[in-house]
Formats: sequence, structure tokens, C-alpha cells
Amino acid sequence: MNDQLSFEDDRDALELRNAWDQVKKRIKAEIPSQSYERFIRPLKPCTLDGDTAIVAVPGKFVLEWVKNRHAEQLQAILCDELGRHVTLELKSELRGNPAAEMPATVAVSPKVEQSTFVPNPKFTFDNYVVGQSNRLAVAGAKAVVSSVGTRYNPLFIYGASGLGKTHLLHAIAREIMGCQPNLQLVYLTAQQFAEEFVSALQNNRIDAFRRSQRSVGVWLVDDIQFVAGKDKTQEEFFHAFNYLHALGKQIVLTSDRPPRDIYLMDERLRSRFEAGLVADVQMPNTETRCAILLSKAHQEHIALTHEVAMFLAENVAGNIRHLEGALTKLVVSASIDDSEITLPLAETMIDQYYRTGGQAKPSIDQIVSTVGKHYKITNEEIRGESRKAPIVHARHVAIYIAREVTGDSWKHIGGLFGGRDHTSMLHAYHKISEMINQDRDTRATITALMRNVRPEL
Repeated sequence: MNDQLSFEDDRDALELRNAWDQVKKRIKAEIPSQSYERFIRPLKPCTLDGDTAIVAVPGKFVLEWVKNRHAEQLQAILCDELGRHVTLELKSELRGNPAAEMPATVAVSPKVEQSTFVPNPKFTFDNYVVGQSNRLAVAGAKAVVSSVGTRYNPLFIYGASGLGKTHLLHAIAREIMGCQPNLQLVYLTAQQFAEEFVSALQNNRIDAFRRSQRSVGVWLVDDIQFVAGKDKTQEEFFHAFNYLHALGKQIVLTSDRPPRDIYLMDERLRSRFEAGLVADVQMPNTETRCAILLSKAHQEHIALTHEVAMFLAENVAGNIRHLEGALTKLVVSASIDDSEITLPLAETMIDQYYRTGGQAKPSIDQIVSTVGKHYKITNEEIRGESRKAPIVHARHVAIYIAREVTGDSWKHIGGLFGGRDHTSMLHAYHKISEMINQDRDTRATITALMRNVRPEL
């Protein structure tokens, strides 16, 4: 009876426990049953302290095994279930051993094995809510499934975090594996690719690594922006891409930005990414957000009315993960009181967790930092005098966003951008305005950045 929830449990602990139950269900479908029973089932959720989730592990051996094989995977699923980013810390239950009490790192990549990849059963085309914000990306994904390797190759899907790119990749994999079970398929993140490549070089296994990536019919790579700036990794990725593409193998990539905005990316790779279909996934409108909540509730057998779903859609800012996280909180709140999910309960939950006093406008420092992080350019460079094209573009974007979200005078904004005059500020603003009007990719990028600094926009 230890797994039952009690009224003494705090809400964060309840939320973690509910989320962890779903994590175990999802990972059970992706790893051998013997490994699950011996190493994953014994893990116990302990506390959720801010952005850190602590999970207890029975002994140092299990700790090392989980850390080396599934820590990153567990963290990714947990973030998805909670609807926000958290850091997973694995801690041994053994006492008196300082080494065993150290949190485990989650930046460990599992090996790529075509035979063991199982798409997340929750990520299908049937439960992917289609709206104006993602229509092109969904159409491209379904076209890939119907004509593997012949249409839209490569397919490049981009958009901000938490908008469903990984969902589409799993849906593609699921459909292809169902229709063509003998077609070898690899799904991995760009970070995994980089780490496996480095490991192969260190252990003299480069030939085996290349065979694992190139002897496939479908190559699905998530978050490709992470290879930017890694010269040797990009070179290896370039050759793998060319090899597969020349043989007509299907390639699908995702990124948090369009190819032309992935700075420090090899121009040869960028041009190849743009050779196929480039489709964006944008922040959904209120109606689509409501439909997503209702679909999620249906999947989880949650009694959610349209009225409550619309209220959440209108009052919870941020991406889909934030929205689903709000639904999780609402379900937990109802379970604590053993009550139904009602509009008054939703209003109370929103007031407690999502209302912010006065909606204070972001500072110029916050805007510059957000833009710099996106373009991988330092704050000093954005405010400085460099005339390098990527830096100038990031500077213009920061100036445009600063004017749009703060409404401050040009004199005030210019002073915070190195004392620039009114004329140069207007030039930057109009330059980005023209790009937004003429280019869909730029418009999507600017919209996502503005919502990052001011989610209610």
C-alpha cells in the first residue's frame, strides 16, 4: 500500500508520483522486459523541488546502470509528462557512501539500436491535433509515410520547443514500421549522434558507428541544431547524410529554428536541409490549444469539459508542454479533494500557479539574452560594434523585439544598445519588419522569440 497517495503528501510530490507512473509505463514499452523489471521498476520518486526531480535508486550498481543507459531517456519522458523542463537526479538509497549519494548525470546517450527502438505509443497521427499552426508539417510527415524516400526528402520540421516536433517524428516512425516492418529505421537526437561519434573515435569503433547510421532505410534525427559548431561532428553528419540521400533513403530532421537561422552550421549542410520540404510548427491559436487539451484528456480518460479546456487554453501561457502540465496540476488538485474537475477548481489552480502580478514587461537585458541564446551570440556582441552578418542580424532582431514588447522610446532603447542613434534604431526595426512581411521563416522565429520573453503575446 506504499504507493497510495495520502493527504499528507504535498502537491509537488503527488505530481511527481503521478508523472513517474506514466514514465515507467512509457519506458517499459521501449526496453527489454528483463531490464525493466530489474532496473527501472525499483526506482522510487521522492521529491520535486522546483526544477529538480529526485528519484531513489536501490544501490550503486543499479544507479550506474541506469545512469549509463537510460538517464537521459527517463528525464526526457519525465519532462514531457510534467509539461515543463526538470533535471532528473538519481540518488542511491545506500547510506554511509558519499559517492553513492552524488546525483547522476543525465547527459548520457544510449546506444543507437535499430532493433530496439519503439515509438512512443502516445505519439501518433491520430492524436496529433492539426491546426493552421502545423498543417504544412503534418502534410509533409504523412507524405513521407506514403512515399518513403521519394517525396520531401529530406523533410525538415522546425519550431520552438514543446510544439510537437518529436511527436511527429514518432508518428512517422510508427506508421513506417507498421507498414514496412523490414525497413531498418534509426531514430536519435543530434546530441546522441555527436556523443556516439566521439565515443566511436575514442574506442576505435568508427566503422561500426558508420554502419549503424548508414545501413538504414529511414533516418530520423531530432534537434539537429545541436551539431552546429562541432566541426568534426558536422563533417561526419554531412557524409552520412550524402550517403543515405544518394541511395534514396528517407531523412527527416527537426530543429528549433529554420536552416538559415542555424548559425555555426556548415553551409553545405544548411543547403542540403533546404533542398527538400522545410515546414514550420508554430504556437497554436486558442482553439487549437483547447482541442489539444481535450484530446489529451480523452487519451488519459480524464473527464474534462469544453468550458474548462477553453479556460485553460486562454489562461495558461507557453507551449503545449506547459498546457499539458497545467492539466496535470488540475487533475492532481481534483484527486487531493476527491472532487470533479470544474471551472471554479480550474480558476483556483490558475490563480495559484499561473497568475503573475502586473505582467511586468521584460528588461532589455532579458530580451538580448533570449535573442543571444537563440542565435548562439553573446550579449556583448549584440550590443557591440561588430559588423559580421550573423551578429548584425541578431542585433536587429533584439532591437525589433525590444521596441515591440516594451514600447520604450528609441532614445532609451538606443542607449541600452551601445548609445546608438535614432536613425540606426529605425533602420534595424524596419529591416526586421520587412523580413517578417516577406519571409514566413523569419516571422515564425520572431514570434517564438517574442513569446519567450513575454508568453502572453
